[in-house]
Amino acid sequence: MPRRSGWMADVYVEVPAKAVDRPYSYLIPDEWRDDVQIGSRVQVPFGPRRLIGYVVDVREGELPSRVKAIQEVLDLQPPLTPELVRIGRRMADEYLCTTITALQAMVPSVLKGTYQKRITLATDYDQRKVPASLEEMFVSLHQAISQGNGVVSWEEACQIQGIHRAILKRLSEQGLIRIYEVVGDKITKQTTTWVWLTSSADREMMLRDLPKRAMKQREVCSYLLEKGEEVSLPELLSATATARTTVKSLVEKGIVSWEEREEYRDPYAHRTFEQTTALSFTDEQADAFEAIMKPIKNGQAETILLHGVTGSGKTEIYLQAIAEVLAKGKEAIVLVPEISLTPQMVDRFKGRFGSQVAVLHSRLSSGERFDEWLKIRRGEVKIVVGARSAIFAPFERLGIIIIDEEHESSYKQEENPRYHAREIAQWRILEHQTALVLGSATPQVESYFAARTGEYRLVNLHKRVHGRPLPKVEVVDLREELAQGNRSMFSRSLKTELIECIQRGEQAVLFLNRRGYSTFVMCRDCGETLACPHCEISLTYHETNRTVRCHYCGYASQLPKRCPQCESEHIRHFGTGTQKVEAELSKAFPGIRVIRMDVDTTSRKGSHERLLNDFGAGRADVLLGTQMIAKGLDFPKVTLVGVIAADSMLHLPDFRAAERTYQLLTQVSGRAGRHEYLGKVIIQTYSTDHYSIQAAAEHWIEDFYRQECQMRKLHLYPPFRRLYTMVISHPDRLRVLQYGQELVRSLNQGTFQYDYQVLGPVPAMIPKIKDRYRLQIMIKYEANPELSTYVKERVRQATQLQDDSDLRIQIQRDGV
Repeated sequence: MPRRSGWMADVYVEVPAKAVDRPYSYLIPDEWRDDVQIGSRVQVPFGPRRLIGYVVDVREGELPSRVKAIQEVLDLQPPLTPELVRIGRRMADEYLCTTITALQAMVPSVLKGTYQKRITLATDYDQRKVPASLEEMFVSLHQAISQGNGVVSWEEACQIQGIHRAILKRLSEQGLIRIYEVVGDKITKQTTTWVWLTSSADREMMLRDLPKRAMKQREVCSYLLEKGEEVSLPELLSATATARTTVKSLVEKGIVSWEEREEYRDPYAHRTFEQTTALSFTDEQADAFEAIMKPIKNGQAETILLHGVTGSGKTEIYLQAIAEVLAKGKEAIVLVPEISLTPQMVDRFKGRFGSQVAVLHSRLSSGERFDEWLKIRRGEVKIVVGARSAIFAPFERLGIIIIDEEHESSYKQEENPRYHAREIAQWRILEHQTALVLGSATPQVESYFAARTGEYRLVNLHKRVHGRPLPKVEVVDLREELAQGNRSMFSRSLKTELIECIQRGEQAVLFLNRRGYSTFVMCRDCGETLACPHCEISLTYHETNRTVRCHYCGYASQLPKRCPQCESEHIRHFGTGTQKVEAELSKAFPGIRVIRMDVDTTSRKGSHERLLNDFGAGRADVLLGTQMIAKGLDFPKVTLVGVIAADSMLHLPDFRAAERTYQLLTQVSGRAGRHEYLGKVIIQTYSTDHYSIQAAAEHWIEDFYRQECQMRKLHLYPPFRRLYTMVISHPDRLRVLQYGQELVRSLNQGTFQYDYQVLGPVPAMIPKIKDRYRLQIMIKYEANPELSTYVKERVRQATQLQDDSDLRIQIQRDGV
């Protein structure tokens, strides 16, 4: 008996387990042949369950003797493009995660809920254009929609006699109905019901026949006649002081019609943006612009490192490059670190490109993020400005990718899949043969090294726009301050400059990379430090509600009056956090107006924007904050920047500590003197002779990178070696140690054949988080393709040896 032939789809199901991390083949029913595409979400039988999965391939061929069929296609348009599916499979291979985990990372979280299709009449449908073969079905559907408040579900429509998927598709193609999707969890589509008088010839007669006692119905009809156009139901009910049932009665009588329509939740609907035009370039900007446009015009994939000092006009170059790309009918992705996605940054792009811009960041609600993503997928916008995950914007004619502040660690995702947005961007420009622009005043060491060795094109902007000078930097040695009897957190220089700045009517920015009031709480009698019961980390004191909190697991309790160990009352808080600086500012400078920006003050929606608007409007003298104020801000009256403790990151057990210190100091210094006023920066430190602090103070970028590369080469860190860092955790301390030793033995089996190092296991930087003990293993190896593939396979095989469900393994590459 000959085997059947037909169409099959390869599907990854939504089970993030290694055991099922492969595509399963399903039959595509004939009626869905045109609907199932690469990137579609489908519902399939999987054992006894029905699961959602993603289609990664569609093919025609001989069918197996036993094959299950796809049960439902969930989307009118696939949420993933074929390009994104290819990238997802590559991510699974590179980052050692399951393929379904990689695919799910590319779509809005709300798509993990159930999905429902709804049907409504098209706004401008013409019943006279209904084909004779569809007339009976359309009349039945029209009636169901009218009875259902202008909308019916897909399932309800398919239960009407004679109607099935193909009929609904034809009615949609004829412009008679509109099919849209609703997420079936808490994030439903926002809809508004619109009401209008019917165009029936019998309308006047029906109005005359309304009973005299139906005063509210007459009032509704009079209001609609007076308006002469469709009116939203909320407006109609408010204007006529009537109930929904009144309008429904008029719909049933055929006097009025109504329709429920999907509306986007626009997070910027309340804002007006002042339209801007292109600014004139300086010579340096013009040269940089030409360098960026060259690969775009030639259709070549190229990575360009745009290294420009703070205030050199990088954003204007981005804007004009995007305008050129849009003129070619293509699209643009602009990545900005989450903390830099300020209202000012959004204003720049919305002011230049208006409604062509979608914005994606974590401060939007889930519904707002979904609607912005939907605009991208439907091709209704041409530019997306967003944080890390915006790199997966489903554009199909991508003309440029820009990563601003490319050195930022937030471009690396900390959860599975542990991807870096820069690497995904490089894969995407290969697909589209276009340019990737990496912009920064303080590039990552690996990026600068790649540019210096010819892997990237290096483009420099050495001068600020309009010839404004870089701020003058003064480094204050806190050891000398202490020797002179100054025990305050503010040096004498900072105090003097701050007083003079405020007296001139100017503004200051004070930076401290620690939130809270103090960094730890200790008993002065026995030395006991209050520690988190679930993590091996000290608790941070918060003055606002007198609590001690863990910033890793969220544990919080009231500050005890007595020491839990010896019951002494001599409990004191040590160290400095932003709350304490705020309190000390009020004491040292009575009447000073301070805005504090940290995670605690910006957790509420809209608070970030409100605080910055207040500072920009001059309602505060000082902006005090953590990393979120270090970049992306441009206030004309800011002339003073003070760094309270430059050493806070310098001595961490991390090979990037010096680099991040240099970057943070340079970035925060760049907030001063960006306009007509001269800027001054004061850096307070105990490490005045460290090369990262000296380089930031003197603007010696070449010196910093030279010394940092020497250190990296000596100790075999990137860019001279590649790294895999593995963190294993378990609730049992002995079990995690035992498994760590087994893992190292397994990894070491290849070191006789290949040149790589396995270091560890050692306790992780924080040995316990959320009641789980943590060990770290590091693998260093040369960056050649053969060795990279081998090490990756050794790691993959070693991690599959474990059979303990309580054991977790986190793998990240290059320690970014």
